[in-house]
Amino acid sequence: MPRKPQMRSTKGAGKATEKKYEFRAELMDEILAQCPNPSVDLKGPDGMMQALIGALVSRAMKAEMTEHLGYESGERAPEGQPNRRNGSGSKTVRTGHGPVSVEVPRDRDSTFEPQIVGKHERQFAGFDNQIISMYARGMSTREIRDHLAEIYNVDVSAEFISRVTDEVVDELRAWQTRPLERVYPIVYLDALVVKTRDKAGVRNKSVYLAVGVRADGRKDVLGMWIQDTEGAKFWLAILTELRQRGVEDIFVLCADGLTGLGQAVEASFPKAVFQTCIVHMVRSSVRYVPWKERRAVCADLRRVYTAETVEAANAALDAFEATWGKRFPMVGTAWRRRWTEVIPFLDFPQEIRRIIYTTNAIEALNRQLRKVLKTRGHMPNEQAALKLLYLAIRNASKKWGGRDKHWTQALLQFAIHFEGRLPA
Repeated sequence: MPRKPQMRSTKGAGKATEKKYEFRAELMDEILAQCPNPSVDLKGPDGMMQALIGALVSRAMKAEMTEHLGYESGERAPEGQPNRRNGSGSKTVRTGHGPVSVEVPRDRDSTFEPQIVGKHERQFAGFDNQIISMYARGMSTREIRDHLAEIYNVDVSAEFISRVTDEVVDELRAWQTRPLERVYPIVYLDALVVKTRDKAGVRNKSVYLAVGVRADGRKDVLGMWIQDTEGAKFWLAILTELRQRGVEDIFVLCADGLTGLGQAVEASFPKAVFQTCIVHMVRSSVRYVPWKERRAVCADLRRVYTAETVEAANAALDAFEATWGKRFPMVGTAWRRRWTEVIPFLDFPQEIRRIIYTTNAIEALNRQLRKVLKTRGHMPNEQAALKLLYLAIRNASKKWGGRDKHWTQALLQFAIHFEGRLPA
């Protein structure tokens, strides 16, 4: 059997890997002696790296056969062991260094199942991961094919790439139905538009996302849903699904003018505070204000949503309308119409206000998702859209840091204002 390489621990080495392989210098010299020009001969098509990987994989499968049969090659088989080695066959495996030819040992009973490269596998798991990673970053099937051919000299079909990326569909279903936390102090809801193909051509569809902030201050994407139109019935179905997955309480639900959401929140989580996004309110209300006057209008609106109390906010809005009401009546009207959704955060101290007055937590995620969607144009169907967005969310969540630096103070205020509802 091949000699196992020695390993040593690297604890305390920062972000280094936990274990590192060490090889004898004599062994490395012997291998490199066959490669007089490493910069040219080591990598690339038919390079030594490919040959070395093929030799190591073939050798490893021979070792697996030895373990399977219970005796070394060339030794006498144990008594009562009828199965024997039966030569070998070759196959080409796709790897990150290009196609590699490996020798697959066979046994007479055909019961040997190699683990390093499965019986019907033609690529390493790491190769699949590269395809999934490129797909998650918005590369099209054609771009992935061209990249693999150019960098690794590997020719793969569009069908193969689709099969690899389809492997995440089961993972997506499990993610969409996974159990959730019992309590979320804050949940943000927002939507982004995805172009999908259907019988009538290409249509815009909305993908709605929910991001929850757990009691420990860390963000978690709770789910995503595609729907042509929104309304109380649609939102009620989503909030009911969250309940079925274990959510018992939400303190504050923050969103941006989503039709019917307020009614659904009242029906599903009657104790939750429904807060509209102030930043979106300001943006939408000054949309028709000329640019040269927009700064002044925004400054006067700021006095409304930074007021200390609801009464002071009412007075500030009266003053705003007295100044700008004749020129821009639609601004004051928009704020009056949604006043009950604007003012809830004014009942809280600054530690909570700064977290719930805007949906920036989910907007940042949506910006990353839009970048991925932009490179793809339109998606062939809803399933492909959800698959791509799930992979992009998985990538984005890896970069999320810890909790907000002000979360400890906010949590203390949550414990006071929502007494008895915060989990221990």
